[in-house]
Amino acid sequence: MLRGFHVRGHSGLDDYGKDVLCAFVSSAVILAANTITEVIGAKAQLTSRDGDVYLLVSDKDKGRCQEVLAGLKLHLEATGEQYEKYLKVTITEV
Repeated sequence: MLRGFHVRGHSGLDDYGKDVLCAFVSSAVILAANTITEVIGAKAQLTSRDGDVYLLVSDKDKGRCQEVLAGLKLHLEATGEQYEKYLKVTITEV
């Protein structure tokens, strides 16, 4: 069962501020985080700082967030296949 995500760094596809891949990933991550915390109303630990975003859903709410987390995972994995030099997706157990 998915519990959250940790996204860090910048893609390096282009200069800072012009990197469409970085903007794409940032947008997907913000959408997922907002959906989990604001729309679903799940309790989650969320930190964001300079290209580093960490979200961990509480044990109580992890079941309610599976579709959002699975969608983000598929979205990033598919993008990672297209931009494998610039985006690496790693799945780890917590």
